[in-house]
Formats: sequence, structure tokens, C-alpha cells
Amino acid sequence: MTLPLVVDLDGTLLRSDLLVETGMAFIRHHTLRFYKMAGWLAQGKKILKTNLALATELDVTTLPYNPEVLELIKKAKSEKRSVVLATASHYTLAEKIAEHLQLFDLVLATNKERNLTAESKRDVLIEQFGFRGFDYVGNSHDDIVVWSSARHAYVVDPEPGVLGKARAIGNVAETFVSPRTPLKSWTSALRVHQWMKNALIFVPLLAAHQIMNPIMVWQGILAFILFGLCASSVYILNDLLDLADDRHHRLKKNRAFASGELTIISGLVAFPILLITAFTGAIALLPWQFSAVLLTYYALTLAYSLDLKRRMSIDVIALAALYTLRIIAGAAAFQLQPTFWMLAFSMFMFLSLALVKRYAELRDARVKGKKEKTRGRGYYPDDLEMISSLGASSGYLSVMVLALYIHDQATVALYSNPEIIWLACPLLLFWITRVWMLTHRGLIHEDPVVFAIRDRVSLIVGILFCAVFWAAA
Repeated sequence: MTLPLVVDLDGTLLRSDLLVETGMAFIRHHTLRFYKMAGWLAQGKKILKTNLALATELDVTTLPYNPEVLELIKKAKSEKRSVVLATASHYTLAEKIAEHLQLFDLVLATNKERNLTAESKRDVLIEQFGFRGFDYVGNSHDDIVVWSSARHAYVVDPEPGVLGKARAIGNVAETFVSPRTPLKSWTSALRVHQWMKNALIFVPLLAAHQIMNPIMVWQGILAFILFGLCASSVYILNDLLDLADDRHHRLKKNRAFASGELTIISGLVAFPILLITAFTGAIALLPWQFSAVLLTYYALTLAYSLDLKRRMSIDVIALAALYTLRIIAGAAAFQLQPTFWMLAFSMFMFLSLALVKRYAELRDARVKGKKEKTRGRGYYPDDLEMISSLGASSGYLSVMVLALYIHDQATVALYSNPEIIWLACPLLLFWITRVWMLTHRGLIHEDPVVFAIRDRVSLIVGILFCAVFWAAA
């Protein structure tokens, strides 16, 4: 007689945990009611799971399934074995997954009467199939007692210490460990490459011609690092809140948390540590004004992640403001006064680049034949022409601000030959035009600032742009 194969869900069939998934989904869509989760948990874990499952909508088709476990299940099906899904997750979610995969003959899960985990799961399986009457696939410490009652144990991506305990039972048939690159995954999740945006912190120092001042340069380096830690904290939180949307995106679905490469729990631990470190360092090492700007940046970014990114036009203005706040943060760190020209140029320039990002997303949607509102955004593919018009206009307005800056009395006082700055205008016009043409042709799919850092032509234009100001000085 062939024994059934019983498969756990969280951390085994899924490279995620549905309790945490539904918790994040609840916070994302019911932010102001997050406190309710504490009340549900106080009534018991099964009540928490039930209420979260009923209060949220998970698209089970995009969840990060473990391909090795799927292959094991398909092999069991080919051998005419029955396959059972036995999970501590709520039965409504388990049944949706079973319906999607079409691989299970029976579903056993948590409901209002029982939390199907550890001893509870073991007892149900023994009652259903008898002692040693099933093989079990799991990953956690709660699965140890289940393996002790199974014929064969299959261990998948075990939690620390689990594999040794499972082997001590003496019935491990096979072990599956997914290839992971934690350093690469964390580097990606922290968006270390995005830290280059924080170089804007040094703009006030350059504009004030104080770049050779070692004390100010050191303050700038500290501000750069602390701002980077704060930004990385926000990136992680944003990824955790946007799991559902990211999994529907052709590129973002490969992000560390969306793909299950990193656990959601690790992200929930990492982001507050980064945030506390950033603000502790800012308060201790830099002027209080820098901490105030950093707090403003964090609050605006959080508002953007929770709501503003889904609101037409407000989203791109918020993105432009976030870039401008980096310049204001630099001025605060150096205790310099940001000029009107600097802030006006920044807002127009970065509004243009934010619209580039939206244009690239909408163009991709139009190419795929989509007509509905883009998931997680406030735009339709038919908005493409208007966005390109607004974006190019904003970029050219930044050039006009630069041209007017040349005739300002403060500029004349700072530069020996301010008229040379005129040469920066055609350089900027060329770069803005090129970026928009490449985006129109579908050649820019990423953040335009990141594109500029990697693009040879953009780097050459940047060097020439800086050379013009050096010559003018």
C-alpha cells in the first residue's frame, strides 16, 4: 500500500508565511486599524489567523512556491499516491492554494476550532492515517513532532537547528535546501546602488565652493551614510508593503522579499534597526536641522508608500520633493542656506525624471495591450502622451532656471566668469532630450537616476557639466 505524502505550507511549499503575508496586507490596506491585530492575537493565534484571512485578499497565483517541493508532489502524483496539504494557515487560504495548484487530494488547515500546528497537526494526521502511516514534508521546529510520527521525513529549507533534530529521529528520506545568496539578496534589498542619489547632499557644498573644507566634507560623508541607512530602511518597508503589487510586475517580482529569497520576518527586523541607527547617528553627530529634514523625508516616504504613490500627479510631485529633500538635508548638515535657484532647479529636474519613470511603466503596459489602470498607480496607458508632454516641459523648465541663475547677483559674486555657465545649458538640454527619446523608444526601464549612473553618455555629460562650473569659478 502506498502511503500518502503530507505537505506543510508555510516555509515548505511556500517560500513565505501566510500569517505574515496577511498581516502585511492588512497593514497595507487598513493602516489606521493595525491595532486590531493585537486584540485578535490576545484571543488566540487561531482567531488572529481567521480574522486576517477574512479581512485580506491574497492573490495565491503569484505567491513564491518552492519548485523542488512542487516536483516532489508531482512525482508522488505520478506514483498514484494521495497528496495532502496540512498547514497551520487558515483553511480559506489553504483551499485557495489547493484550487490553484490542483495537486492535493485533501486539505487540512487551521480553523476557528483548532490551530493545526505541532502536536495538533500530529494528532490529526495519526487519526487520519495512523502512526507511521504517512510521509511528511516540513521545515520548522513545530514539524519535529510530526516527523516523529511519520514513516519518512522530507526536510525543506530547515530553520536553524531543525535538520539535526530531524536526523536524530532517524527517518529523513531527503533534504531540499534552496540555493541562496544572502549577501547579494540583502545588498539588493537595501538598494545600496540607490545610495548614489544621496550624493545630492553635497550639492550645497559645491554651490558654496566649500568642497575643500575638510570639516564640511566629513559632515557630508556622515550625512551621506546616515541618509543611506534611513533610505534603505524605507526601501525594505516599501517592499514589504508592496508584496502583492511587486509580484505582478515583470521585474519587481524578483525582488528579495517578493520572491521569498529573504523572509518577511527578517525585513521586519531589519528596517527598524536601520532606522534607529540612522536617527541615533544624526542626533548625536550632526546639527539638529539635519535630523528634522531626515524625519520629514521618512514621513513623506512612508506616506508615499502607503498612499501617495497611487494618486495621480501627487506621486511624481512627492518623488521630486524626496530628491529635493536630499539637497535640503545637505544644506542642514553643512549649515548652509539652500538658494531659491537650487531648489527650483531640483524640483523641475526631478519632476521630469519622476515622469520618465511613470512613462516607462505605462509604455510597458501599453505594449502588452493593457488598457486598465496600472496596478498600484493612478494612471492609464492612454495617459502616455500627456505624461511625456509634462515631463519634457518640466525638464526644459529646469534649463530655464539654470539660465536665469547665471544673471543673479549672488552668482556673479561667486564666479569669476559666470557667463561660461551658459555652456551648461546646451549640455543639459541634450541630456534631457536624450533621456526622453530613449524612454519613448522603450530603452529605459529603471529609475532614470540609476540609468544615468550606469550610462556612459550621461557620465560624460555630467563630467562636462561639472567642468563648465569649474571653469566659470
